[in-house]
This record gives sequence, C-alpha cells and structure tokens, in this order.
Amino acid sequence: MSSEDTVAGSVESQPDTLSEGPAGEAAPSPADSGPDVGAGEGTASEAGASDAAADPAARAAQLEQELGTLREQFDNLNGQYMRLAADFDNYRKRQSRDLEDQRVQIACTTLSEILPVVDNFDRARQQLNPQHEEAQTLHRSYQGLYKQLVDVFKQLGVSPMRVEGEPFDPTLHEAVMREPSDEHPEDVVIEELQRGYQLNGRVLRHALVKVSMGPGPADQSQEQAG
Repeated sequence: MSSEDTVAGSVESQPDTLSEGPAGEAAPSPADSGPDVGAGEGTASEAGASDAAADPAARAAQLEQELGTLREQFDNLNGQYMRLAADFDNYRKRQSRDLEDQRVQIACTTLSEILPVVDNFDRARQQLNPQHEEAQTLHRSYQGLYKQLVDVFKQLGVSPMRVEGEPFDPTLHEAVMREPSDEHPEDVVIEELQRGYQLNGRVLRHALVKVSMGPGPADQSQEQAG
C-alpha cells in the first residue's frame, strides 16, 4: 500500500467533530448564540422617544418661567425709568422757571436804577424853552438823546403807564394825595406826580398819583339843599 492511500484512510476514519457536539447534540446555530440584540435596541428606542417627548414640555415650562421673570424685571426697570424721566422733566421746568424769574428780577433791579435818570431827562425836557438858535440846537440834541433812551426801554419791554382819568388801582398806583374834585368822581386819578412803568406787563414801578375825593363839602351841601 502506498503512503497516499494510508493518509486518505486515516482522514476518513476521524469523527466529524465539527458537525456534531458532545453526546451527539447538534452545534448551536449563529441565531441561537449571544443576546437578543434586536429586542434590546427596540426597548432603548422606546425609552428615548419617551424622554424626548417629556423634555420639550419641561423646557417650555422653564422658558415660560424665565420669560415671566424677565417681564417682571422689565416692568420694574420701565417704571423706574418713567419716574426718573418725570422727575427730570419737572426739574428742567423748575430750573427754566427759576432762571426766567431770576432774569426778570435782575432786569427789574437794573431798570429801576435807571428810571430816576429818565425822570430827570423828562423834567429837563419840560422845563427847556429855547429862545435862540444855539439853545434850539442844544434842545434838539437833548430831545434826540431822550428819544434814544425811550426807544431802548421799549426794546427791553418797558412801557410807561397812562394813569390820568383812570380809576385808582392799588396794584398799579400809589396814592400820595387825595383832594376834592368837581370834575372827577371819587377814586379817580386826577394827576400823575411820578410816572409809573411796567416791564412786559409786570409792574416795574408804581405811579405816584393824586386821587379825587369827589365833590367837596360845599358842593355836597348845595346838592342836598337843591
């Protein structure tokens, strides 16, 4: 017998260990070995879907709470801003009013110091009676200066009061004298002793006036007798 026949016979005589297991049991198939991977993946997918469904609801609730907090903070800050804006507006108006009052007060004080000079100009103008050409030239120059002074006063808002024949008003007039008058009824200004002035409707200086007391005692007696 040759060596090739001997090897072939020994191979045929060996048991089929690959096809049969111990005690004649069949070898387990690939499907029977290992854990059930498909079933595990299905369970994990269902749990993930459940968590995904619960997480957006919680997130929405959290965002709603944060939004409410932000709204409350906004309302508080907006209220503070509105109060500060109102306080600043009141402060600005108060400052503007105070500055205007201060400006008017300074103007009144300054102009009140100049008014006696205007009075002297006016008295001198009334007393001048030029007879010669040289005196008339001087008088015209004087009148020009007085007119210039009056124009400056007008530009500043200063205007003289016209009081003769007007009812006596203690807010505008200061009564220096009272005398009977047949021409004017009682409490009527019959003469201006010193001119009064106003600054934009505000009394700069009260007018010094003489006020009528009405008809005298003799006239009243005659009226009663008649």
